[in-house]
Amino acid sequence: MSDARTQNPGDPVGDDHAETYSFLGPAGTFTEAALAQVPQAQGKPWRAVNNVGEALDDVVSGRSVAAMIAIENSIEGGVSATQDALATMPGLRIIGEYLVPVGFVLVARPGVALADVKTVTAHPVAYAQCKAWLGEHLPAHDYVPASSNVTAATSLLETDASGRPAALADAAIAPPTIVAHHDVVVLAENIIDNPNAVTRFALVSRTTDIPKPTGADKTTLIVELPSDRSGTLVEMLEQFSTRGVNLSLIESRPIGDEFGRYRFVIDADGHVTDERVADALLGLFRFSPHINFLGSYPRADHQPVEYDHRYDDDVFIEARDWLRGLIGGEPQG
Repeated sequence: MSDARTQNPGDPVGDDHAETYSFLGPAGTFTEAALAQVPQAQGKPWRAVNNVGEALDDVVSGRSVAAMIAIENSIEGGVSATQDALATMPGLRIIGEYLVPVGFVLVARPGVALADVKTVTAHPVAYAQCKAWLGEHLPAHDYVPASSNVTAATSLLETDASGRPAALADAAIAPPTIVAHHDVVVLAENIIDNPNAVTRFALVSRTTDIPKPTGADKTTLIVELPSDRSGTLVEMLEQFSTRGVNLSLIESRPIGDEFGRYRFVIDADGHVTDERVADALLGLFRFSPHINFLGSYPRADHQPVEYDHRYDDDVFIEARDWLRGLIGGEPQG
């Protein structure tokens, strides 16, 4: 973990705020583990925040140079709070993505046994990934949502004025590293239903600079459909399929102004400077009333993008040259 000074929510921001990185806190979260993978963040101040909106507001306001946020889970799919925040907060760009394997333990206050647990608290995404285990071992439990799994664990230690436990829950789902930060005991290990679960995080900033293409890139967009009529979704997808661009993520989110109005969160394989991706974006621009370009950046898995070579850059360039020749009256061979 970084040796940088970690600020808590509400801490005053000093002269070094331009180098501060925000993350969903408190210390010990998977988001902090993702930020620990960012070379340029090491040795800089880290600011723990309470939710995604606060993290992104830090970036928009200039309080932080960038924020690390969870964007997708391999089991639960896209994180809706993140998707909605990115769609409604202007001027943000994703400059990198990072993968963190996910594992959970069930923790409680010292002295609490598994048989004593009637209520469990956890972040909703974590809770959803442990439902089978909870159904088998705690079939009659109640659930209390929390803003983060570390917050869930620390809430167990709250006391009232007389010093008695004041927590709403008896146990919490938390990352295995929680015991290194807080005085809780582990009631059960490896409670996640799928041991291969991974969460994808995005580093978000205000920069308009686009990382150079690497051949293993991803482009993220949020696109609104022009109308609620038959065929509009197909028309949007055709902008990519006819140019050989694969979509690794497509999820719908309601715009909220009226029923039937949706925006789509899209991850396209490739970089905006790739001819096939650029041409797809030009098609989207003619089709959609609003496109939010969130950036092109290297894939966390570093896997080269595979595509049909009919869509090589040279093919698009040759086609434009051919059309230019037609318009210019060049003889056709």
